[in-house]
Amino acid sequence: MPGRKAAIRPFRREDEPLLFGLARMTFGGEQGWDDRRTLTVLETEQVFVAEIGRLPAGFVALDEVGDAVRIDELLVTPDHEAEGVGTQLLEWAEGYAISVGALRLQVVVEEENTRARQFYRGRGFVRAGDELLELVLPRP
Repeated sequence: MPGRKAAIRPFRREDEPLLFGLARMTFGGEQGWDDRRTLTVLETEQVFVAEIGRLPAGFVALDEVGDAVRIDELLVTPDHEAEGVGTQLLEWAEGYAISVGALRLQVVVEEENTRARQFYRGRGFVRAGDELLELVLPRP
């Protein structure tokens, strides 16, 4: 059901179980990943949650790195993947990056994650390093 509009809001502590669950489901099988990684993200980065019908549907974690904002995590619940929530979170991240004066929006995506690479490339991101993609942001 593409096109459902998500409400995007700042992270609240009651969101933790969902965000930990999404991170575990996505990264749990990767070498070196553990819950501390997600806890660090929640404590140190700007995290925004997408809701559909008052239920969390995904989230994006953003980190300011020099003159760029980096997407640390952008995850969508499996039952909302085909509804455009990821695109809405990415658009939110771009707006946030522009609002803080960043020159670029970046994301690290592993070479083998072709689905994510296609998602970002389809939205104008270009290769900026081995696993780094970036979008040059408009200047005001």
